Amino acid sequence: MPVIETRALTKTYRTYKKQPGLAGAVRGLFRREYSETKAVNEITFSIEEGEFVGFLGPNGAGKTTALKMLSGLLNPTRGEATVLGFTPWERKDAMKRQISLLMGQKNALWWDLPARESLELNRAIYGIEARPFHSIVDELTTLLDVTDKLDVMVRELSLGERMKFELISALLHSPRVLFLDEPTIGLDVTSQLKVREFLRKYNTERRLTTMLTSHYMEDIEALCRRVIVIDHGQVMFDGPLAEIVARFSTHKIIGLTFSEAPECDFASAGEIVERSERAVKLRVLRARVTEVARDLLASCRVHDISVEDPPVEDVIRQLFSEQHADTAVVA
Repeated sequence: MPVIETRALTKTYRTYKKQPGLAGAVRGLFRREYSETKAVNEITFSIEEGEFVGFLGPNGAGKTTALKMLSGLLNPTRGEATVLGFTPWERKDAMKRQISLLMGQKNALWWDLPARESLELNRAIYGIEARPFHSIVDELTTLLDVTDKLDVMVRELSLGERMKFELISALLHSPRVLFLDEPTIGLDVTSQLKVREFLRKYNTERRLTTMLTSHYMEDIEALCRRVIVIDHGQVMFDGPLAEIVARFSTHKIIGLTFSEAPECDFASAGEIVERSERAVKLRVLRARVTEVARDLLASCRVHDISVEDPPVEDVIRQLFSEQHADTAVVA
């Protein structure tokens, strides 16, 4: 049985359309018009124990809404979902003690307390015994390199340090399912790397089922073998991360270096994406890669050549752009 499973899960928001001016406000007292927005539109997927799944989509795609339904914070308009065999929006204690939701833009710690005392409050909320609590805190603070910050006021911690303690707080009760919504947002590169390394190790050792949303593709590429991509509330792709490039990339990147400044016509070969005095990178249609590479080798004094797939981030951005363009044409 999958740890997380959804079947046609849908969330529709109904909003009042206020007419302009005083007359519109008066008419609204007697007759109101509403519009409906499907934040999540019949999404279906399943996730097995121990999987680390990236949940991707542009702003407004429905990612956070879906996570809130799966963690029991929102009721769906229709559809079904189970997490560890429970229906999330029934909010049973047995389920809440086995899941955790960490939102990078929300604070779960008390700002006016030292980090240690803030964690103690969470210990009391979850009813964790003192001995295992101290063992968990010692382990996690060591792994995240914040042991020396335990007695610092939460408000005085740096953003990276605070996020690490938020992560520790989310894992205090040793959940079996972890929902991560932008956990590295705003962090510097060093802090992002530290958090990624910790999450990878923790997931491997504990077989913690994890769903991650992030706008940093470095997070997704470092942690997730599988991704679920949604847009306009619908699942557009569900499969291995590497397959996104194979299925949706229409171009490849040809990199060329030269022993001296070249005098070649690159514009006819493809789109120049990067250029220096002795190097150039071209974006070339996949079907023309062999032809373009052969012509460049014959016409230019090439020192080295490479052919690569474009970054996953570029492919996903292109995928969303095409989807939005198709939607605009249909409309």
